[in-house]
Amino acid sequence: MINMAEYNKLVRDKIPQIIEAQGEKPVTRVLSGEEFHAALEQKLREETAEYLESQELAELADILEVVYALCEADGHTLGELTQAYVEKHEARGGFAGKLFLISKTP
Repeated sequence: MINMAEYNKLVRDKIPQIIEAQGEKPVTRVLSGEEFHAALEQKLREETAEYLESQELAELADILEVVYALCEADGHTLGELTQAYVEKHEARGGFAGKLFLISKTP
């Protein structure tokens, strides 16, 4: 009996070659646009959970990779994402001040 591990998840483009280099055979398929977007959203949740548990820089890089892929899947360029970031940052600031809003009065 062959022991086959099932993953059923989105993986980076080079993962099949890495699996083959380890002497195993990957079984993959190309996702449709809607499937891909849903898989990216699931991957973002997965990578965020991994970062929150490990606090490792590599996990932040994984989150960034998924964000870039979501950007492109939604029909935007990385330049547009950067511009949106800059505009938002200039208008509302970042988090360098470590501010925690407790309340506000009318």
